[in-house]
Amino acid sequence: MQRLAFLLFFLLPFTGLAQYTITGKVINSTDKTPVVNASVFLNNAVAGTKTDDKGNYTITNVRPGQYDMVTSILGYQTAHQDVMVNGDIKMADIVLSPQVMMLKEVKIKSNGNWKKDYEKFKRYFFGESSFAGQCRILNKDLPDILDLEYNIGTMTFTASSTDYLEIENRGLGYKIRYLLNDLTYDARSGSFYYEGTAAFEELTGSASQQRKWKKNRISAYEGSSMQFLRSVVSNSITHNGFKVLRLINKSDTAHSSSQGRGFRTLVDVPLNVNDFVRLTDIKGEYALAFKDQLYVMYNKKKAHLGNTSTKEWASKGWDTALITTLIFNQQYAFFDNNGIIINPQSVSFDGNWGHRLAAELLPVDYVPDSQ
Repeated sequence: MQRLAFLLFFLLPFTGLAQYTITGKVINSTDKTPVVNASVFLNNAVAGTKTDDKGNYTITNVRPGQYDMVTSILGYQTAHQDVMVNGDIKMADIVLSPQVMMLKEVKIKSNGNWKKDYEKFKRYFFGESSFAGQCRILNKDLPDILDLEYNIGTMTFTASSTDYLEIENRGLGYKIRYLLNDLTYDARSGSFYYEGTAAFEELTGSASQQRKWKKNRISAYEGSSMQFLRSVVSNSITHNGFKVLRLINKSDTAHSSSQGRGFRTLVDVPLNVNDFVRLTDIKGEYALAFKDQLYVMYNKKKAHLGNTSTKEWASKGWDTALITTLIFNQQYAFFDNNGIIINPQSVSFDGNWGHRLAAELLPVDYVPDSQ
């Protein structure tokens, strides 16, 4: 596991990040012959390619950062491997094992319940932003590959897919192949989590459509966790409109403002990156660490869905900020140069970032033209 190296005193400019190339070969585990036309791509990124007639592949324009590299083709088991990109990489051969065909369990489903659950799924997966209504799942065999279940007793909704969902996001201009490993929504606590494997492809469109998508992507990027973490890397959180405060959330804290369960005290002294970021012993990888919760404000957009300000804090003029509370579930939340949290279960988002779902999902290698 990663070890923290030392306190973060300065970081490198985000704009200076180079782009690199990943090359390698995919072979069959049985006879070591090349696997032709296999998809090799970086999870949640645009970067990807297919193997040639000799099993070779070349992925270009790869930004520095840590990636899950995925290799898949029909008839073989999908391969995953973590790759930290700090320069051009020549990978060891990727060995794919033939898929053992198993008889699939037949599940008897109620069409009425499935249709109702599917509407819930779209709401929980895409969210309720203006982009959510512009997302479509194109698969014709959805009931066969998308497993949905609502447990009345626990008030928990779960979903997963046995094959890739073919998603078209006309709001941001992407086609996404998404293999949903797990989606869980707990109605009692309001907690939500989803994870999966995604391959992005830019949609083709007219010049006006391209301009609209460019504008919408910037809108989805501004104020996001990706922009915040990249601002941390470039030491420009204030310049980019972020303000970070300490939030003490304890049931026995005296002289604090009550909000829901327990008491919350917001310390009105801005934090800097040295207060909550550490370097690790891996180049290009960092760690968020803080003994309390982080209260992140973004003041370049007006508040909307997911804002968590209170009347008391609104009196300070913060009611128009987008607000997210970072709740640490583990001691460290590791992230990379791309602004992506590597161990996503280490931290929970309460507020704005918690409401940014798949409809606002950008590839991890997305960069606004201004950067």
